[in-house]
Amino acid sequence: MENNILTVSNLVVEFNNHKILDNLSFEVKRDDTLAIIGPNGAGKTVLFKCLLNLLPYKGTVSWADDTRIGYVPQRLTVSKDIPLTVEEFLKFKEKDQVKIESVLSQVGFETKDEHLIHKGKRLLKVRLGVLSGGEFQRVLIAFALLGNPNVLLFDEPTSGVDVSSEETVYVLIDRLKKEKDLTIIFISHELEIVYRYAANVLCLNKEMVCWGPPHIAIDKRSINKLYGEDVRFYQHHNHNHKHE
Repeated sequence: MENNILTVSNLVVEFNNHKILDNLSFEVKRDDTLAIIGPNGAGKTVLFKCLLNLLPYKGTVSWADDTRIGYVPQRLTVSKDIPLTVEEFLKFKEKDQVKIESVLSQVGFETKDEHLIHKGKRLLKVRLGVLSGGEFQRVLIAFALLGNPNVLLFDEPTSGVDVSSEETVYVLIDRLKKEKDLTIIFISHELEIVYRYAANVLCLNKEMVCWGPPHIAIDKRSINKLYGEDVRFYQHHNHNHKHE
């Protein structure tokens, strides 16, 4: 389909004759927001690695010709004593100082007297290891935005982020999507976030369990198939959308 930015057909991933993903097919339209949910070990991150062509697979993963992908990984941690500054990290990908400062302001770092400031110090000179979880997440998103992508892949955007930052990370993603005509694909374990921000959801447990708009696709049966019979999990995360 011309309006699709991604088409996945009959995707199979096997390690040592053990199927990690089995016969997965779905499409993502331009400017869509797709959430991928499922239990630990369901193959969510493996799927992302296939989309990024980092793993061997059977089947087809077909991106539109004009696709430019930005990727924000899960749980990238930096030791406090690693002497790598925000500027040095971002310059791995982009040498242009103007573009670097632009993406940092786009992800919400404040400017003061023409400079991006972090606790009274120029942000670019701050070591990555001393940033808070939420600040570091913003730097990773800034890194993903360099190169002007039209698709962003987020692997659990808020893992390792303090709760007060969680909402702001998703608000930021939503704002960037609107400002930049982005297609967003994100892995999440928060059903409330999925309901709020995703146009479609892919429920994954090695194979497709459900697919479609979250309020239609996510029901008691699919939650049981994903997470077992622990319906309390479902009701806790989805108190605004109860299915009897």
